[in-house]
Amino acid sequence: MAITNVILLSQIAGYVIGLILSLCVMVPMGMHRDEFSGNCLLFSRGTWQEEDGQLLVMWASRGYCNYVIAVGCLMFIVCLVQIYRLSQLVCKGLDSSFLSAFIEAVGCVLFCGLAISAAVIVTLGFMTWCQNIVERFPSCEDATGQDIDKKDNISTHGFYIELGTAQFGAWALFALWVGLAVFSTLKVCRYHQLQNIQVSMYRERQRLVNETHGRSTPPIDSLN
Repeated sequence: MAITNVILLSQIAGYVIGLILSLCVMVPMGMHRDEFSGNCLLFSRGTWQEEDGQLLVMWASRGYCNYVIAVGCLMFIVCLVQIYRLSQLVCKGLDSSFLSAFIEAVGCVLFCGLAISAAVIVTLGFMTWCQNIVERFPSCEDATGQDIDKKDNISTHGFYIELGTAQFGAWALFALWVGLAVFSTLKVCRYHQLQNIQVSMYRERQRLVNETHGRSTPPIDSLN
């Protein structure tokens, strides 16, 4: 029965995609942090120096990059666990219980919040950095590979594609978790509907049993 369950199979496919997208977030952000000598360009501002053409950067907190990486790692682990758990259910021909489906639905909603917060941080933080870059270059991408901050020993060779990939991955993860939340909610609603049907069938069976028992019992006057 579980093999033909479209919702269950859709969830497995969704978690596989989530596994890939989480890599698209944490790997580029980790590479960026290493190339920028531990600094994080998100929400960082700077001033261009006239004498040497270098950017005097006022680095923002590293917590922005660390948060995005942590969200990516957490989602990677959760997706991996869910793929294994749901695959085991499919192989055994079973389905998740009402309680596990409810917990999964609540968890998907929470991960929607984490994903959109990471996406907003990457998007707004990257825009803040690019506002400084376009003061000297025609576009933010044109600063790729340029020595704009020798003092901090940063490498700009891959920052644009790395942050762009992380931004795409974060927004795609948000959309994915919304879809997974919908699937989980549908599963909870289905379990609730089945439970109501079972309760109704039990009550109807009890009513029929009582009616049958009442008809089979002869009146007391007839016994006398």
